[in-house]
Amino acid sequence: MSQYAPPIERLIKELARFPGIGEKTAARLANFILHESIADARRLAESIMEVKERIHLCRTCFNLTEQDLCAICANPARDREVICIVQDPDALIAIETTGEYRGAYHVLHGALAPLDGIGPDDLHLQELLSRIEGHTVREVIIATNPDVHGESTALLISKILQNKSVTISRIAMGVPMGGDLKYTDRMTLGKAMEFRRGM
Repeated sequence: MSQYAPPIERLIKELARFPGIGEKTAARLANFILHESIADARRLAESIMEVKERIHLCRTCFNLTEQDLCAICANPARDREVICIVQDPDALIAIETTGEYRGAYHVLHGALAPLDGIGPDDLHLQELLSRIEGHTVREVIIATNPDVHGESTALLISKILQNKSVTISRIAMGVPMGGDLKYTDRMTLGKAMEFRRGM
């Protein structure tokens, strides 16, 4: 039997549904919220509702936006002939913070994971094909995560696009800047050797 009052117990259960949040962390968060002022709690609740009510997917790239088009798709200075494919909006933001990329994006909202019920039809791949066939696209950069799901997704995308008149590239993988080779795992070091470049 729970030692918490029912409203706190319900809050803990709801918070524990978040990824990476266990019951103990959920209890700490619930107690934090409990000790916040009514105004602070109301702001939190309103911000959650605002996100649910106002944020939707960009009709072109599937990034998160308040408008019909996200700020990147609406920007006429972006190079629409280059499309970078990412798994989620967080990856898009990570690439944008580098300031090195000025093309367009396509957000999959996931990666192939058959055991989790995520197949090709769940990844906005048909919309990607429509974008490539309907516009002049010279390069597609596959920037999925360098893990089993990301690699299988990258392989599927390259197969789907192999007969299209578009250059397909994959982001480089290897040793991070400031890294020490003796502490680098075998797979990362192998990828660094595979994707080596001229000086």
